[in-house]
Amino acid sequence: MKQIDRLQALGLFDSRVPRYTSYPTAPVFTAAVGAAEQARELQALDPDVPVSVYLHIPFCERLCWFCACRTQGTQTLSPVESYIGTLEQELHLVAPLLPKGLRMGRMHWGGGTPTILPPHLIHRLARAVKAVFPQTEDWEFSVEIDPTMVDRDKIAALAEEGMNRASIGIQDFDPLVQQAIGRAQPFEVTKACVEDLRAAGINSLNADLVYGLPHQTQARMADTVEKVLSLDPDRLALFGYAHVPWVAKRQKLIKEETLPDDLARYHLAGLAAETFGAAGFAAIGIDHFAKPGDGLELAARTGHLRRNFQGYTDDTCPTLIGFGASSISRFAGGYIQNAAATPAYVQRVEAGQLTGARGHVMSQEDLLRGRAIEMLMCDFRLDREELRQRFGDLAASLDADLVQVAARFGDLVQLDDGALEIVHEGRPLTRIIASSFDAHVPEGVRYSRAS
Repeated sequence: MKQIDRLQALGLFDSRVPRYTSYPTAPVFTAAVGAAEQARELQALDPDVPVSVYLHIPFCERLCWFCACRTQGTQTLSPVESYIGTLEQELHLVAPLLPKGLRMGRMHWGGGTPTILPPHLIHRLARAVKAVFPQTEDWEFSVEIDPTMVDRDKIAALAEEGMNRASIGIQDFDPLVQQAIGRAQPFEVTKACVEDLRAAGINSLNADLVYGLPHQTQARMADTVEKVLSLDPDRLALFGYAHVPWVAKRQKLIKEETLPDDLARYHLAGLAAETFGAAGFAAIGIDHFAKPGDGLELAARTGHLRRNFQGYTDDTCPTLIGFGASSISRFAGGYIQNAAATPAYVQRVEAGQLTGARGHVMSQEDLLRGRAIEMLMCDFRLDREELRQRFGDLAASLDADLVQVAARFGDLVQLDDGALEIVHEGRPLTRIIASSFDAHVPEGVRYSRAS
């Protein structure tokens, strides 16, 4: 049996499983956990341990058809400016609950389109956050950049506020593909954006690509990858397009017959990965790449790679505090998600309430299984000895799952008393293997495809 046939037989093209940017995943969250737990977690933070801060800007001037993020369109700045005021209010609600001396080690602005903000709103929001969370000396401030929605003045404002990493959305440079996903973005515009970022002193650049988009072919993917490499990014993310029109209604605008089939998707991802490797990038986890010496590559090489809602990270802050509609906070005790719809989020803030609307309190078993899944997603290796040291006898509760995985996946995994390791040939199945340790599988939830 050919390798691809074996992967297919084990569910590569049929399985729909979580991406495991959290465990448990967001569909498990319930309204039984909310603002009260959020307040307790904030008050219990250790002031000597820096936190990460995430701000969600849900607005876009254009709504790309492929996107499944929580966003809303606007052609004016009025709702954006109002929303920034709400974020400031939310920061003021959180501030009294924080221990004195707490600092911020990371800040990330995501969306939506954070670069929809004009310079005066960039300064206003950044300074409002810093007033509540003074930054550490080695802090990182990253922003998701839409090259079609940024200019030199915006870049200058972000740089002045300390942005030192830019994450550039690209997806694909082919005009036909861009037309089919509602995202016109000429290469020349993106190149000019990169040049402006570097001129402003922003030298750490990430680029995001997507495979499995309509009309993508090997030739078109090769051309996009070549153009991306010419921009000389430090990190690359290669995500599989998740066609979930039952979740993201705008995806109904994409004609399913134009999407590559299962085998074509697999080969598109393989082409890009091989080209990145030949260009000197190290493969990180299942879908990231980084130059040797980059912080992400170093974290992967030394066993410190982690997984969060942005994907793979070298962020060492154990706590992530999310602000804005639908943002998710990660605390030692569990997850809290803000009210998802912007009007509901605004209503809570205006009522003087914390915005946590749903979440999950972590049990010891959740922590064990979450760490096991993260190990597989980051290192392709579940370290049984580390789990025994951390969780004691509870670690043995995974033994039956380990045996079942070894039986199902055969020589694509290696199991002994010390570890379960996914061999190179089995790594396309990583998400499926990780799902074997998921004790929370809600009924009726359809996740994205594993391939």
